[in-house]
Amino acid sequence: MNDFVVRGIRADEWRSVKALRLEALQDSAAAIAFLETYEDAAARPDAFWQGRALGAGAEAGGVRQFVAEAAGGGWVGTVTVLVEEAGSVDWAGLPVERRQGHVVSVYVRPEWRGVGVTQALFEAGVAWAWGVGLERVRLLVHQKNLRAQQAYRKAGFTPSGVTVPVGEGFGDFSGEVEIEFVRERG
Repeated sequence: MNDFVVRGIRADEWRSVKALRLEALQDSAAAIAFLETYEDAAARPDAFWQGRALGAGAEAGGVRQFVAEAAGGGWVGTVTVLVEEAGSVDWAGLPVERRQGHVVSVYVRPEWRGVGVTQALFEAGVAWAWGVGLERVRLLVHQKNLRAQQAYRKAGFTPSGVTVPVGEGFGDFSGEVEIEFVRERG
């Protein structure tokens, strides 16, 4: 189970990007981990997935997606890092004070959890962030997603003290909060 490599995706791999995202959205923790439903993602046209892979497959862009690929070629996990520019506003409407990375779409197949895939994905994402000159990397995690919080701490992220309310339209989670975890450039 430890035989995998982590690499950036390529633009022509959009079908695999779509398949892994749809799988992630069917995971038992999806409702607490992702701000998208399986139904919404499955209804997106192929052009959406092609555009997503094109943007996240370019090393010099404002987003980079990494995958853990098993020896047989199947993808077993993924993480994406978005660049947030200082002076902009993030997805939640909060001001971005520093040039930073925002980790999103973290997923590892259940049978590959606990063997280092998550840590390897984070190391690749953080190394890319430092390589493009970002000052820190952050992520948001639901207050009740204790399994993810533990994995993020293990990857060197710590709570910053910032919380973001979960917006309307997220079922039982509306009105709850997500906790910001950060990893400073060291």
